[in-house]
Amino acid sequence: MVRIRVLVVDDHRIFAESLAAALAAEPDVDVSAAGSGPAALRCLERAAGEGRRFDVLLVDADLGGHVPGSRPAVPVQEGDEEGLVDGISLVAGVRVAQPAVRTVVLAEKDDPRRAALALQAGACGWVAKDCSLSRLLTVIRGVLRDETHLPPALLTGVLRELTAARRHRTESERLVESLTPREREVLRCMVAGLGRKAVAERLFLSPHTVRTHMQNVLGKLGVHSTLAAVALARRAGVGPAELTGDVVERGGQLA
Repeated sequence: MVRIRVLVVDDHRIFAESLAAALAAEPDVDVSAAGSGPAALRCLERAAGEGRRFDVLLVDADLGGHVPGSRPAVPVQEGDEEGLVDGISLVAGVRVAQPAVRTVVLAEKDDPRRAALALQAGACGWVAKDCSLSRLLTVIRGVLRDETHLPPALLTGVLRELTAARRHRTESERLVESLTPREREVLRCMVAGLGRKAVAERLFLSPHTVRTHMQNVLGKLGVHSTLAAVALARRAGVGPAELTGDVVERGGQLA
C-alpha cells in the first residue's frame, strides 16, 4: 500500500490534535504535526534528509498566533526561530524549498482574496476547517493527482482576484527594478532558497554585508520577511540564482 505522508501545520493545539488523530486513523495516511511555520520548515527539511519527504502540507490560513493547550497525541513541534511565519508565506516558502510537496490551506471562513493569494503562492487547494473528513481526504488525494480544489462558492471571487493580480504584477516588477544589481543578485539567491551564510559564500561577501543587502531588499520591496520577498519576486518573474557557476543577472519566469 502506498502511504500518503501528511504534515498538519496549525498553532491551535486542540485542532491540530483532532485533525492529526482523524487522519492517522486512515490506513494509507501517515501524519505529523507542527505548531508554527519555522517548525514546519524544520520538519520538511529533516524528512527530506532522511529520504521520507512529506506529500501534502495542510496549513492553517491564520497561522501565526499561539493558543496554549495540552500536548497532543501527535507531537506538535514549537517554532522558536525569530518571528512568526504566516500561512500563505509558508506556502510560498515550501513551493521554493520543496516544490514536489502539495499544500492545502485550511481556513475558518471563505475569503476570495486570501484564497487567490494562496493559489498564487503555490497552494493546490483551499478548504474549510469544518469540512468533513471525507471531503478533506478527497482533496488530499486530489492534489496528489495535480488537481486544484476550491469551494464552488469561491470560484467567481477567486477568478476576479487573480485577474486583478495580473495588474499588480507590474507593481512588483517596478519594486524589483528599484533594486541595485547587487541587491537583485541577493534576491535571486533568496529565491533559490539560500540562507545568509550561503549567499555570502556564493557572492564572496561577508555575512554582515549580505545581512545589510537583505535588509535593503526587504525595505525596498516593502515586505517584512524573506518568504514574502520571495513571493513578490516570483510575482515579478524573478527566477532563482543558478546553483552552479557564477551568478548571472537574467530574467526569470513564474513557476
